[in-house]
Amino acid sequence: MSQTILIRGGVVVTVDAGNSVFEGDVLVRDGRVAAVGGAGGAADVTIDARGCAVLPGFVQTHVHLCQTLFRGAADDLELIDWLKKRVWPLEAAHTAGSVRASARLGVAELIRGGTTCALTMETVNHTGEAFRVVEETGFRATVGKCMMDKGDEVPAALREETEASVAESLELLSKWHGRAGGRVRACFAPRFAVSCTRELLTRVAGLARERGVMIHTHASENRDEIAMVERETGRRNLVHLDELGVSGPHVLLAHCVHLDEGELDLLARTGTHVAHCPSSNLKLGSGLAPVAEMLERGVSVSLGADGAPCNNRLDMFTEMRAAALLQKVRRGAAALPAQRVLRMATIDGARALGLAGEVGSIEVGKRADLAVLDLERLHLTPRPDVVSTVVYAAEAADVRTVLIDGQLVLRDGELLTMDEREVIAEARSHRESLAAAAGV
Repeated sequence: MSQTILIRGGVVVTVDAGNSVFEGDVLVRDGRVAAVGGAGGAADVTIDARGCAVLPGFVQTHVHLCQTLFRGAADDLELIDWLKKRVWPLEAAHTAGSVRASARLGVAELIRGGTTCALTMETVNHTGEAFRVVEETGFRATVGKCMMDKGDEVPAALREETEASVAESLELLSKWHGRAGGRVRACFAPRFAVSCTRELLTRVAGLARERGVMIHTHASENRDEIAMVERETGRRNLVHLDELGVSGPHVLLAHCVHLDEGELDLLARTGTHVAHCPSSNLKLGSGLAPVAEMLERGVSVSLGADGAPCNNRLDMFTEMRAAALLQKVRRGAAALPAQRVLRMATIDGARALGLAGEVGSIEVGKRADLAVLDLERLHLTPRPDVVSTVVYAAEAADVRTVLIDGQLVLRDGELLTMDEREVIAEARSHRESLAAAAGV
C-alpha cells in the first residue's frame, strides 16, 4: 500500500503547458499527483516545503550507468582515443559485480541531483545487472544493451556476432520491458554507426518498430566519427542511419554536434529526438551543437549528462546551465532562455522517452516523480525569478527530497533505497580490480 504524501507550502514549478508557478501544496496518492495548489487534507506523510521549490524530477535522455566507475580514468582525450584507449578496455573488463556497483553509484548520484528518470546505454555484457539495480532502487529508466558487431581495435569481449547481439537484446526486452509497473523499460541500443554493421542497424530498425520500443544510439558527435562513416558509406551520418530505418519518433540520437542543413531538416521531417550533452561535448572537444537551430525547426531536444568518464558529473543542473550559456555564445543572450532549458530537462525529456503523459510536469494524474529543492541558500538568494534561479544558480547539493512513482527515495538528504556508504565502498573496491584487469 503506497503512502499518501503531502508536500506543503513550496513554490510549485509545474512545467505544465502554461509554465505555471505558484506557492501551494502537492498531494500524492497511489503513486500519482492527486491534487495541486490548495491540496490540504490529511496524509500519511507531510513534507514541509516552505522555502523550497517543488519541481518535476529531471529526465536525462543520455547516460551510461555502466561507466560511472570510469570517472577520472579517461580525461583529456578526444572521442575516438577516449574509446579505444580507455573506455572500451574498461568496458571489456567489466564483470557482473562491477556493472552492478557502477550502476548503483550512478543511480545514487542521479537521485541525489533530482534526476528521477533516465535513458541509459549500457555495455555489451551484463546489462541485466543494470536493469536489476534500476528495479531495486526505485529509479525510473529505459535501459539498452550496447550492440557492437564491427569496428577497428574493439576488444574481443565487446565484439559480437550480429545475431547473438540481437538475440540477447530481445531476451532482455522480453524479461525487463514494463517491469515494476512500467517504471523499468527496455530499448535497443546500437552504439553508433562506426561499430555497427548495416545488417545490425537494419535488424534493429525493423524489430524496434515491430515491438514498439525505442532505439537509442550516438550520432555525429565528433568530426572524425563522421568522416569514418562517410568514407565507408558515402553518406553523412544521419542520412546513413535514416536510410537504414534508424529515424523517427521512437529514435533518440545522442549529441548531433555536427550537422549540415539537410540533416537538420531530416531530424525535423522524421520527428527524431536529440539528446544534447553540453558538458560531454565540451570535455571531449567535440564542438558546440546547433541546439538553437534544431529548436527553431521544431526538433525535439532534451538533455543528458552522458557518462562519468566524459563529464565527470551526472548533474542536470550543470547541463541546464551549460546548455543555456553555450547557445548564448553562439546565437546571443536570448537564444535559450531559462524556462526553455527547464522544459528540455523535464517534459521534453519525458516526451522523447514516450512518457509525456506520465512524467515531466506536475499535473493531476501524472506519476509523482518530484524533487524538492532547498532555496534558502546563499547562492540562491535573492531570487526574483525562481525558474532562472533553478537553471543558472542551483546545484545538485540543493536537492533535499525526491519521490519516484510516489515513493520517497531521498528524504532530507538521506538516500532511502541504498546505503550510501556501502555504495561508495563497493564502487572503490570494484574500481581497483577493474582498472587492473583493463590495464588502465
